[in-house]
Amino acid sequence: MARHEDVLIALRQIIRATDLYSRKLSKVAGLTSPQLLILQAIAAHGEMTMGDLANEVTLSQATVTTILDRLEKRGLLGRKRGESDKRRVYAHLTQAGMDIIEKAPTPLQDEFIARFDRLEEWEQSLILSSLQRVAAMMNAGDIDASPVLDLGAIDRAQPTVDLNQHREHTPLSKTDQK
Repeated sequence: MARHEDVLIALRQIIRATDLYSRKLSKVAGLTSPQLLILQAIAAHGEMTMGDLANEVTLSQATVTTILDRLEKRGLLGRKRGESDKRRVYAHLTQAGMDIIEKAPTPLQDEFIARFDRLEEWEQSLILSSLQRVAAMMNAGDIDASPVLDLGAIDRAQPTVDLNQHREHTPLSKTDQK
């Protein structure tokens, strides 16, 4: 088997593992990975503003607001205005939100982080540089992404990126042209 086939198989395995986890999370808790991360962040820190949440889970404030809207409709969290500053809005978990966190599986990235952190620093650097290069080879270097292992649009309201369209508008680097 050619090396490029081994690389493509490994990439497919990563995609498949992410997909299987996303399905498990949806089946067990009825949540997406970003929704779970937001609920866990609120559980860990208590009431949080949209901006604080966005920084904590590395998502845009607009995306966090959209996700909060969905979680609030499901009764998993509530929002209230600050007492001293009425311009600030805080999200807080409801009992239903706390209950769903307890039954949800551990986020896939948590397992990855634990294993990655046990590697030697040189091995971590090697993996990082290799994956960054693979992303560049797939014209994905300019695609905005957060450290959330999930498939599809992050808030499920936005369409996923069409890589063919992205490729048409992204010039090849000198290395890629060789």
